[in-house]
Amino acid sequence: MEVAQVLHMNGGVGDASYANNSLVQQKVISLTKPIREEAITSLYCSTLSRSLAIADLGCSSGPNTLFVASELIKTVEKLCRKLNHKSPEYRVFLNDLPGNDFNNIFKSLDSFKKKLQTEVAGGIGPCYFSGVPGSFYGRAFPNQSLHFVHSSYSLQWLSKVPEGVENNKGNIYLGRTSPSNVVRAYYDQFQRDFSVFLKCRAEELVQGGRMVLTFLGRRNEDPCSKDGCYIWELMATALNDMVSQGIIKEEEVDSFNIPQYTPSPSEVKLEVLKEGSFAINRLEVSEVNWNAFDDWNALDFESERFESIGDGGYNVAQCMRAVAEPMLVSHFGEDIIEEVFSRYQQILADRMSKEKTQFFNVTVLLSRKD
Repeated sequence: MEVAQVLHMNGGVGDASYANNSLVQQKVISLTKPIREEAITSLYCSTLSRSLAIADLGCSSGPNTLFVASELIKTVEKLCRKLNHKSPEYRVFLNDLPGNDFNNIFKSLDSFKKKLQTEVAGGIGPCYFSGVPGSFYGRAFPNQSLHFVHSSYSLQWLSKVPEGVENNKGNIYLGRTSPSNVVRAYYDQFQRDFSVFLKCRAEELVQGGRMVLTFLGRRNEDPCSKDGCYIWELMATALNDMVSQGIIKEEEVDSFNIPQYTPSPSEVKLEVLKEGSFAINRLEVSEVNWNAFDDWNALDFESERFESIGDGGYNVAQCMRAVAEPMLVSHFGEDIIEEVFSRYQQILADRMSKEKTQFFNVTVLLSRKD
């Protein structure tokens, strides 16, 4: 699997699009808002910069994409009013892999800016948006050109499927039956990728610059625990059921592995300390239900744009389809997609009716050392 070519969320605004199936990600952004407010406030108050460069890495597309930028700009504008300062100039960089639906983002920018101007009393400073296609596992920006970096639900994706996982039979990710060498290969790949990410951002951020990173992760130290693996184990169950009925071949499933690693807080901390360029200001774990409609009224932004259709199994299957469909199509072809997600929906509904199912999020606030 050539990850850079096939790893992108479903574009457009259709039923299976990421734009219409990203409420879980929206809830995570809402949960982590206080950490971003703390970070941008301390950054602005310590620099009083006349120009702020903000990068959102793994921005994807749809309504969530511009929410963080809006939130950060509003926070800085409040500080400017409080301190009687002139608004800074904002440069916002939206980064994702080239397959991302950047067109959908660009089409919404004019209306976004107009709305933002009306929501902030007195208006905002000049605001410039740029798309930056490419992997964040490499340099994406000039030296010391960024003040603030944000990434949510992107860094669990690896740069490639780990090497040496051919014996991960019956699994499509880490699972309770994964051999120890497969577990090690996944962890090693995460270490390499996250270390490269930190090195690159250390060169791109100004001294004292901030990063807020949220991973889909786990609380448990066991990489094969349900915390980080269960959602993919159940998809593997659907695929293996289709193997048993002769719909797809066993070797097709055995050769399909998801390029993801859901780290624990201690694994994130270890890599930051080893790389050495950043100080850890906060490191927290939060959780959201698989079925994001379970307490969606608790959200403090536009939940009404989503309509709860069908049961929890449907909602979660659609969420996962928006994320995984391009990878599945690349490996298995389009013909099996409807059948896979029909079976997956039934399996999810059954599991969710019998146990509490949650995603765990690891969020870290980092400061670039002097």
